[in-house]
Amino acid sequence: MADANKFGGTGPVREAHKFDVQALYQWMVLHVPDFEGSLTVEQFKGGQSNPTYRLVTPNREYVLRRKPPGTLLKGAHAVDREARVMAALGKVGFPVPTIYGSCDEPSVIGSPFFVMELVKGRIFWGSTFEGVSNEDRHLYTMEMNRVLAQLHSVDYQALGLGDYGRAGAFVARQLERWSSQYMMDEPDAGRLDEMDRVIVWLKANLPERDETSLTHGDFRVDNLIFHPEEPRVLAVLDWELSTLGDPVADFAYNAMMYRLPSDILGGVAEFDLKALGLPTEPEYVEAYCRATNRAHVPDFDYYVVFNMFRFAAILHGIKARVARGTAVSEDATAVGNRFAKVAGFAWNEAQRSNKRKAA
Repeated sequence: MADANKFGGTGPVREAHKFDVQALYQWMVLHVPDFEGSLTVEQFKGGQSNPTYRLVTPNREYVLRRKPPGTLLKGAHAVDREARVMAALGKVGFPVPTIYGSCDEPSVIGSPFFVMELVKGRIFWGSTFEGVSNEDRHLYTMEMNRVLAQLHSVDYQALGLGDYGRAGAFVARQLERWSSQYMMDEPDAGRLDEMDRVIVWLKANLPERDETSLTHGDFRVDNLIFHPEEPRVLAVLDWELSTLGDPVADFAYNAMMYRLPSDILGGVAEFDLKALGLPTEPEYVEAYCRATNRAHVPDFDYYVVFNMFRFAAILHGIKARVARGTAVSEDATAVGNRFAKVAGFAWNEAQRSNKRKAA
């Protein structure tokens, strides 16, 4: 389970992420509807990639997300894409915060940023939905499932997002991207035999199927804000990895919680699901299939391994950023050190998949 004390709440703006508050104030007066009053800035503790801030005025609160300062990889930390996709989804009633304004000009606070609604509700730091009854746990879990299925059913062309990514061959392109990134970060973060084996296995077993939808890329429980008292999602956060991609891969990322422990993405692998009132993995997969009119989820094991690999590559990148001194989160060192653990899970799942196919 993620630690709410480490990842939740706000504190003073960290030294490396400070900016000219008066310059932001002047920008908001000109660009944010109904903005008024004094402005106080705090920084959220979480966030491995883009620094995120709480903006407090006498009558209203906002959230600001920005690109981190310093030299960045090409295409990374694309806060403009986050703002674009949330603004589009808000038009069709999908649960996202309202976008109040965005700025591509780095001269205002030192890097591009956007300002959005601060949605107040309930955030869970693990997929056991701690603090609710067994009956409610099932409802909360299935609500998470429903919202992801809703996203995959959105007509992205009608929303003007036809150019939000490349249609087709998503997994093949992601394999190339993240394996290349893994090799690029080797001088700073090292290599691992299990990770190398997983890359070979994924390339050798690439499914032939292909499908495209709008995908979130990091759809997990702690990126959701629920209603304070109801099993209803009010907002989906953290769209940095969103793109046009494979909905089955996106779903498998969310569903791999069943094969991960609680200290990795809030997984549930070590829990007695029945005792907690949680649906089983087959039940969760079946619910997604019903919501998306599928007979089954093809090559599910493969996509779980793929997502473990991709997450391991992301952790490897965080580890490299720590070495380079450009990491965002206070907890980046510990997160980066989970790279080896996740790569090991991926290789174990690949081996289990081989055994199931051979049986």
